[in-house]
Amino acid sequence: MIEPSKLRTVFMGTPDFACDTLQGLIDAGVNLVGVFTQPDRPKGRGKKLAPPPVKVLAAEHSVPVFQPQRLRKPEAVEELRQLQPDLVVVVAYGQILPKDVLDIPPHGCINVHASLLPKYRGAAPINQAIIDGESGTGITTMLMDEGLDTGDMLVKRSLDIGPNETAGELHDRLAKLGRETMEETLRLLCAGELKPEKQDDALTSYAPMLKKEDGQIDWTQPAAVIHNRVRGLSPWPGAFTCLRGELLKIAKTRVAEGTGQPGEVLSANAEGVVIACGQQALTLGALQLPGKKMLPAADFLRGNELRAGETLENMPDAN
Repeated sequence: MIEPSKLRTVFMGTPDFACDTLQGLIDAGVNLVGVFTQPDRPKGRGKKLAPPPVKVLAAEHSVPVFQPQRLRKPEAVEELRQLQPDLVVVVAYGQILPKDVLDIPPHGCINVHASLLPKYRGAAPINQAIIDGESGTGITTMLMDEGLDTGDMLVKRSLDIGPNETAGELHDRLAKLGRETMEETLRLLCAGELKPEKQDDALTSYAPMLKKEDGQIDWTQPAAVIHNRVRGLSPWPGAFTCLRGELLKIAKTRVAEGTGQPGEVLSANAEGVVIACGQQALTLGALQLPGKKMLPAADFLRGNELRAGETLENMPDAN
């Protein structure tokens, strides 16, 4: 039996999603000897350097922070080696761990991954699960190897996805579940009861990193498919279409009845803007024009007329 306070642990993570798990390790009393996170990045209109959320949390608890530009560089690997970690915990770090790093901790590098592996390996598993219309997903802790999310699975926890849940909402629930799953993984590790399980590569699927252009809506698709894409891309990069030559962002959709040419405005009132799709129609509950706020349909229509019969189109040059 290993006492958590005796387990020299390094945490690697960067965004808000990783903070729940880091806080869980702190609360569990593990011996956190260092936190590795991405360098500070320019943020906001002023482009001032801003620290990653994980750095802020680590500083609040007086944990040493390391921010190498490239973890692959020999000096970064040596920094980690000098910390003599027994365990490395990785959550959305944003850099690939080279073999030199994977080989350092005796208990390995454990990753908290936001899908039920082997499904949805890759950078955007939360978004992809919603885009694909999945009714459930979860967290898998994994013993990392040199592949992309290919290591042996340790602990899995699942949850349902709501029919109108957005990626942002699911992100927050999975962050909490990630903490719980890692806490269980840590308990089993300390008790010597972890049972790694190989992944079945035949069952895998890939969740690629999202790009802004992924938000382009294709109105020839069925309404249900578009609805899943809109909520899977919320809050980033966001779904968009083209209204009279201007970028129009859309949110809070729901499937509706109606027929017409794909992209045709069937009705526009306080209840929402109804657009014909390849199958059925889609009600747009919130809309946003460039330089404006995202507004509920009723508020949007007070300042922007939408006429039945006009058509929303593709905007291929939008970035």
